[in-house]
Amino acid sequence: MKKTINIPLGSQHISLLEPVRFRFECENEKIIDADADVAFVHRGIERACASKFEFKQIGFVVARVCGLCAITHSLSYTLAIEKLLGYESNKKIKYLRMLMSELDRIHSHMLCLAHVAENAGFEALFMKTMNDRELVMDIQEAISGNRVQFDFILLGGVSRDLDIELVEFAKKNLNLLKPKILELFELFLSNWSLSLKYKNIGVLSYENACAYNALGPLARASGLAVDVRNESSYFPYEEVGFKMIVEKTGDIFARNIVRLKEIQNSIEMCENILDNLPAGEIFEKTKGKPDGETAIRFEAPRGELFYFVKASKKNILDRVRIKTPTFSGIPAMIEVFKGNDYADAPAILASFDPCMSCTAK
Repeated sequence: MKKTINIPLGSQHISLLEPVRFRFECENEKIIDADADVAFVHRGIERACASKFEFKQIGFVVARVCGLCAITHSLSYTLAIEKLLGYESNKKIKYLRMLMSELDRIHSHMLCLAHVAENAGFEALFMKTMNDRELVMDIQEAISGNRVQFDFILLGGVSRDLDIELVEFAKKNLNLLKPKILELFELFLSNWSLSLKYKNIGVLSYENACAYNALGPLARASGLAVDVRNESSYFPYEEVGFKMIVEKTGDIFARNIVRLKEIQNSIEMCENILDNLPAGEIFEKTKGKPDGETAIRFEAPRGELFYFVKASKKNILDRVRIKTPTFSGIPAMIEVFKGNDYADAPAILASFDPCMSCTAK
């Protein structure tokens, strides 16, 4: 006899300590319907950016939207203002900005994979992956001076240059990280607890990925080849070895593999940047005040990050609008839960790599 029950997941749940609640309608153990409530918290960041802070300060404010993607947020906003000012940075600044954004991607993906292992009951691998992640965090701290809120991106440049010793330190840590990622790759390919039992679980089909506008690793694991880096004119990604990573099956396993391969590609790009860092200034003073409106799309670790900025030649902007990847991906996430067992919900959720607090701006 079928029994229908409603089960909440979040915000106080061992697999989801985030300001969001999913609600599952289940028949026995099977999820037949799902919805989400993301309106738990509102931080007022967008309003503050258009009322309390001058445009030169906002890059530091929006870096606080997300601790994991601090570089990506400050960079996206800065690119929008530079576009309104008619300024384009030199090649060295572009390379340094690319370096930090790809380091952001590596440590964010490693955090996601650590949580996937934790939700699968593999606590030892969670601890090991977080320990290995320290190699990337140490590079970012050495470059910027901070471990989380880096405040590295400036309007017109970056805050610090790389000397020979720092370049060698970064290359050494990346070399130490590569075999650890290969070991992690092997575990996610062959370990029953991590991925083999999650093949064909939490599937997002290519058709649904298109219909629900999926983005980031969630989309690329379903065969949807969308990555803003592939179409970006802001940075010369083709020069440093960017590769589009796409899988076909759209399940938990595929999402894990996409992130592992992207980590490897980001390490390769970081090494190429360090080996071919151009000469030039790290800061160029910009002039004037922004006027008009513009939108910037940038590939954050979780997918497309969207910034809209409107200005009218004043120190205080008229509007700042931020659309984060997790917010955009929620419709696709809800669809993935349907038809799966409730017992698999924590693993499915971890494979999304959600950052729900980012949606509450």
